[in-house]
Amino acid sequence: MDKPKMYWAQNDKLLAEILNVDPALGLTLNEAAARLDKEGPNSIMLQKDKPVWLVLISQFASPLIWLLLFSTVLSFFFGEYLDGIAIGIVIIINASIGFAMEMQAQHSMRALMKMTTITSKVLREGQITEIASEEIVRGDVLFVEGGDMVTADARLIKAAQVQADESVLTGESLPVEKEPRILSADTQMADRTNMLYKGTFITRGNGIALVVNTGMSSELGTVAGMVKVAQHAATPLEKKISDLSKKLIRGTLVLVVMVFIAGILYNRGIILMLKTAIALAVAAIPEGLPVVCTLALAYGMLLMARKGVIVKKMSSVETLGGVNVICTDKTGTLTQNRIEVSHIQVNGKRSDITVNIPAASLLWQQDDSIAGTIAFQQVCRIAALCNTASFRLDNEIQTESGDPLETALLKMVHCTSLKPADYQRMFPLVTTIPFSSDTRIMATLHSNNNRYYLAVKGSIEDVLNYCTAECKDNNINPLTDKQKEHWLSLAEKQATSGLRVLGFAFRSMSDRQTELLNDLTFAGYIGFMDPPRQEVSQSIRLCREAGIRVIMITGDHPATAKNIALQLGITTTPGAAAMTGKQMRPYQQLTSAEKKKWLNTSVFARVTPEQKLDLIKVYQEQKMIVGMVGDGVNDAPAIKKADIGIAMGQRGTQVAQEVADMVLKNESFSFIVLAIRQGRIIFDNIRKFVVYLLSSNLSELLVIATIAILNLPFQLLPLQILFINLVTDLLPALALGITPGAPDIMQRKPYLKATDIIDRKRWIAIITYAFIIAVNAVIAVAVGHRFLPPEKNRDNNILFYTLILAQVLHVFNMSFNRNIPLYKTEVFRNRYVWYAVISCVVIVWLSWWIKPVRMALGVVIHDWQDWFIILSCSLLSLIFIRLCKKLKWVI
Repeated sequence: MDKPKMYWAQNDKLLAEILNVDPALGLTLNEAAARLDKEGPNSIMLQKDKPVWLVLISQFASPLIWLLLFSTVLSFFFGEYLDGIAIGIVIIINASIGFAMEMQAQHSMRALMKMTTITSKVLREGQITEIASEEIVRGDVLFVEGGDMVTADARLIKAAQVQADESVLTGESLPVEKEPRILSADTQMADRTNMLYKGTFITRGNGIALVVNTGMSSELGTVAGMVKVAQHAATPLEKKISDLSKKLIRGTLVLVVMVFIAGILYNRGIILMLKTAIALAVAAIPEGLPVVCTLALAYGMLLMARKGVIVKKMSSVETLGGVNVICTDKTGTLTQNRIEVSHIQVNGKRSDITVNIPAASLLWQQDDSIAGTIAFQQVCRIAALCNTASFRLDNEIQTESGDPLETALLKMVHCTSLKPADYQRMFPLVTTIPFSSDTRIMATLHSNNNRYYLAVKGSIEDVLNYCTAECKDNNINPLTDKQKEHWLSLAEKQATSGLRVLGFAFRSMSDRQTELLNDLTFAGYIGFMDPPRQEVSQSIRLCREAGIRVIMITGDHPATAKNIALQLGITTTPGAAAMTGKQMRPYQQLTSAEKKKWLNTSVFARVTPEQKLDLIKVYQEQKMIVGMVGDGVNDAPAIKKADIGIAMGQRGTQVAQEVADMVLKNESFSFIVLAIRQGRIIFDNIRKFVVYLLSSNLSELLVIATIAILNLPFQLLPLQILFINLVTDLLPALALGITPGAPDIMQRKPYLKATDIIDRKRWIAIITYAFIIAVNAVIAVAVGHRFLPPEKNRDNNILFYTLILAQVLHVFNMSFNRNIPLYKTEVFRNRYVWYAVISCVVIVWLSWWIKPVRMALGVVIHDWQDWFIILSCSLLSLIFIRLCKKLKWVI
């Protein structure tokens, strides 16, 4: 890497010697080929898609799945083939769903990232040659002009009015003027006006530059390299499911040991107790949990896909629900990445304006009387004439080219009574004085009815230097030094609020003169800005109501960042300053006080990719769930490091999109709020079905353990337990997984990163629910045993069907709002819950009616008294649990 040579601080001759090239001839073909072999292609090494086999294997990376696999092996070992096959089917279903959804996300990303080959013009052996950008090497003489993408880092040696859009790399929203003069060695990247950087765009002018760095050695490559260093931690849901799985496994092992010891004491035989242990493991582990979790996340994933949001990893959907900090880039994310006229000062009056192209009108926010002044008319004439850009509107289709500032001026003029073409027809161009970095102005001379008109625009201080008069009160008045200072003071005030300011002046002459730039009349100035996206302000308000902080992180000017932040409501304190990159020390050197200051700041400006990464670390250190939104290469490391990385789909760079967890195809910030809402709904629903599954399975566990410890003459078979779990758990839990969210879900505070899926209140509820279901199931057996004649498998069958029906009805207990009656809960009103309940009843009936299934399950047909006991005890479970909720003993 040769970056320490600081190419921006070298003169042309020394630079050519360092690069070993003659700028007049360029490299020879042989030398270029040798350098290409040595340095490698001029490309960015992005991460590859995860191999298909690795995506498949990752579906089995769960302790729950491991335990199910172990149960499958034991079942086959002991000859319980039906049990083993049934458990295996559950595992395969879960893996298939997860695999299909992740492969679909990869396919969507590949389709989104198709890119065309980019070519560049270089000088080789004295001839200008167009080559693929990957073939550019250090020392190549690169030709650039307006509209080109810069394909390598290069030092300008000649330039004619060159401007570059560097927002993708630095976050600077306005084009940067480029010139070949030597800069000091300590110049920051955003201020290196003699350098062109890979991945940026030339918006105006043309130039010649010497390539100094390519591929991964370029600034863009350096940022892309940081992506590999940034570690993406497991999502909160993955951690919580893993923790829950470990708790279940530990609890299961303890219970298995207890039952095994009890069985040995009763002399029931080791083989029999091993089979009972399998039954316990099957009962303890909610086989439906991985499947239902996967399908609930997939459902949320598909809902967002319909809105144009690509979620690359399913668990990221839930992560959004816990986000309490959103760090977002400004340019193109909060703003439109489009320069517009936003402020005008003429005739001693000022007003903010909005250019409404569809309506061809200007919306004046302060004083619309400005529109009728001579000064405003002169500003419009100058804006239309002193301009090299083009703008057309045909059938509501806008076509524009050239300098974004000049295009913005044409749009403003288009919204007045006279269009740019009208001015250009009335004032034919005679000659042009192009913009120069020395004069910092541009002028055009026009003819009109045997007279001449000079239109001038540029830096306000430089324009005022040539002015002797001003437009005021529809008259031309002398311009005093005091008035000049007043104009400069007004313009400086606008500049500090984040606007780019241009001054406008003119001169009307009876004949063409040699010296044009004197005796000008100052007409006024215009302020430009990158306007905020219309929907963002509302979205940020919703985030604030939801307890989510929005932090702006940008490479743009501090005043610009602060101004946009105030407009959007990111900060509501006008006096609060933006923290700049110069004020931010590396993460390793931060003190506690500095970290606290970072945490209390809402706007960060002129920050580097490294500093964005450090800021994410500081928030994560505080156990916050952080979302990072961006589109540029400079955002990519922070996007990867964040708990949930979000990239823009249309304008976002390939680097940002590949490392993101989520890509917004329509690039609307409001869809982030939609995704957060969906994430919260999913977390609520996950809690519902986990409570349902665990309480149902624990009831089976209590029954099996009680029967084993008391050495009762009946027991549930492993296949019966698996049948209960698959039938009663899967469909009702799936229905719970797609329950609509509560109306106030976005008014709740985000849950903390350490929040468990099952907290203390829910564990108490699970144990209570399970105890009530288990007790009623045992009561059903006792009643049947006492009042009905003894028959083979009668006790087993009553227990089997009571547990099934009690668990099916238990789904209606999964609303945790105890203040509303059962029939008004969101669960009771969820039609999918009713579909699930009816389906379960039908499946139970079929299992009893179809002879092969009945034989496999060990079920015999009994009379109506059995069904009366089963139904009564199942309803009693529902009634007792609702009573406990009413008394507020459980949630």
